[in-house]
Amino acid sequence: MTSAMHLIQEAKTKVRCIDLTEAKALIKAGDITLLDVREKIENDAGHIEGSEHISRGVLEMRIENNPAFKDRGAAILVYCKSGGRSALAAATLQDMGYSNTYSLEGGFDAWSQHQDIPEGIVD
Repeated sequence: MTSAMHLIQEAKTKVRCIDLTEAKALIKAGDITLLDVREKIENDAGHIEGSEHISRGVLEMRIENNPAFKDRGAAILVYCKSGGRSALAAATLQDMGYSNTYSLEGGFDAWSQHQDIPEGIVD
């Protein structure tokens, strides 16, 4: 039987996980769409400004209907609380034909704890 941790580790071998420095550079350049896959209650409590929200549990059913994700070749940075769900989601998106997906290492926890985040990025 496969554990959740094994599935996450396997997903992380399939997707590109990026750190805060690289994520912030992509965001600053405007070259990436942010996708929060946490639950609604988590997103409502705080999120990266400008991110789209689709909970991990309904991602496959809702991603194609969201205009922000029409271009399957566009860069997508997926994040969750700590990096597990985002790795799974990014791998799923790749399976669905989204060819330029990334997972944020450490997730929103790392983002919100980082000292030099520009004002206005965390809601």
